[in-house]
Amino acid sequence: MPHGGLFFVMIAADRSPTATVVGRQAKSMLGIAAGFSVLINLLMLTSPLYMIQVFDRVLASGRTETLLMLTLIAGVAVLVLGLLEAVRGRLLAGTGIWIEQQLAPLVIGAGLAQAPQGRATAPQALRDLATLRGFLSGGAILGLLDAPWVGFFILVLALLHPWLGVVALVAAVVLFAVALLNEVTTRTPLRESSAAAANGNRGVDVALRHGETVEAMGMTRRLLRGWSGFAATAAARQLVASNRSADLLSAARAFRLFVQILILALGAYLVLRRQLTPGGMVAGSIILGRALAPIEQGIGGWRSFIWARDAWHRVRVSLEGGAGEVEPMPLPEPEGVVSCQEVWLVPPGGVDPVLGAVQFSLAPGELVAIIGPSGAGKSALCNVLVGAWAPVRGRACLDGVDIRKWNLEQRARFVGYLPQVAGLLEGTIKENIARMSDEADPAAVVEAARAAGAHDFILSLPDAYDTRVGEGGVSLSSGQRQRIALARAVYGRPKFIVLDDPHAGLDEAGEAHLRNLIEAARRWGATVVVVAAQRPTVMAADKLMILHKGRIQAFGPRDEVLSEIRCIQSRSAAARAPAVPVLQVAPPSSGTEDARRAS
Repeated sequence: MPHGGLFFVMIAADRSPTATVVGRQAKSMLGIAAGFSVLINLLMLTSPLYMIQVFDRVLASGRTETLLMLTLIAGVAVLVLGLLEAVRGRLLAGTGIWIEQQLAPLVIGAGLAQAPQGRATAPQALRDLATLRGFLSGGAILGLLDAPWVGFFILVLALLHPWLGVVALVAAVVLFAVALLNEVTTRTPLRESSAAAANGNRGVDVALRHGETVEAMGMTRRLLRGWSGFAATAAARQLVASNRSADLLSAARAFRLFVQILILALGAYLVLRRQLTPGGMVAGSIILGRALAPIEQGIGGWRSFIWARDAWHRVRVSLEGGAGEVEPMPLPEPEGVVSCQEVWLVPPGGVDPVLGAVQFSLAPGELVAIIGPSGAGKSALCNVLVGAWAPVRGRACLDGVDIRKWNLEQRARFVGYLPQVAGLLEGTIKENIARMSDEADPAAVVEAARAAGAHDFILSLPDAYDTRVGEGGVSLSSGQRQRIALARAVYGRPKFIVLDDPHAGLDEAGEAHLRNLIEAARRWGATVVVVAAQRPTVMAADKLMILHKGRIQAFGPRDEVLSEIRCIQSRSAAARAPAVPVLQVAPPSSGTEDARRAS
């Protein structure tokens, strides 16, 4: 295969122009490497040709000047050969690094796009890119590049004498059969080993993300037992594959050495029969070694090739699965008109819909409070509104445009979101508030922090806004993380803000700052959606939405919805029937008790 192992870096995601360019450039660089292989394999004939000339001409004539000239020519040829091999190695190593650098952003982007669907492919895909880079930088790829020249060297042997060509051809066929047998016998155990290792690593990753819970609840030993099971399976299947591959490689090496002895014996026999010169006998042995070397090298590096092939398959699948459409062109700044049009949602990994026929609209600057019992679909609706989850039917729109069709850079500026779990990324507080932007506006960062009530405690940290948080950073309380996440949600004065349970972790002062933040957002014209059952937030809302089992039970102006609820509750009490509680608005949080949910 003249294009060696890089056939799998040809990205098949036609919808991704960058991936197509990467594939095209990788093919070009591999073509150059194949061109170097042509010159390298031709120069590999230097040693056998030198042997023929020395044995058949110099020794017969006794001319030292001929020996000197032949040695000089052979030395220059070997020097060029070494330089070409060094350049080819550098080119392949550089290609591997270049491919990793070009595809890593695509892989991360695809992983982020797939994360809402419950498919965390980015970490594994990044490891797969490292596997590809290692394969291109190693020796296994050289065997693939040199494999097409096996036939050429067999032909050269046949020109020396037909019987030499026959022996070489038979040996090549046998070694190819061994390589195929290596693939067949190791494919299944290697795949099972990789799958078991991946399952074990996923479990460890999840456990590490929830380390406090695991430690506090005494689940460490059970998790270790689960991981040990996967690790043992991976090691056992890996051992099976390694043993089979080692046995076949040893057999191939022994066979190749025997064939070299056989070719020398045959050459000596032909010399005695005066059908071959002594130089041809020695040269034949050298050429045979060169002819069989790529096959033996391929058998030895077969495991690397399989790993690289499987890694490329996973990278391609992750890119295809997360490949998005062409980036939409930027649109004018939205006014903040928000609407849902018959939205049905099946959550990632789920079967049944958690939202059904959700339809409503909000005018710019309106505040809507969403309440309902646990499991009603409130957080799911938030994910749909900000474009994190794609509904199976219907759409959520900002100014009449599907939220997922907005230009990503614009969506980052015009939409603010506080998820139910306020996670901070590894970096500084300034970077987190500014949404990891390279062009963070310090004034806007401070404005957002003040609005969220985070400015004062940030200044008390070791490096103020440059204090690092996340992995390897300072440890913050849940309330502090919540305030920074709130500041991130309102950074840059977005036109549409979604706050999912913003009261979590906030004390009385934090609640006051939250109310001020919401009012400030409304003053600059932002449309605000809040999931909350706190009385002040509900009573400040323009509209009220009650969700139950994924359906809107009531929606409209706050007073009308509250009046309707009171009427229902009054009729239920009069009939002395157990009424289904529709709304229970909790008093303002004191910071020591959770907000009671509507049911």
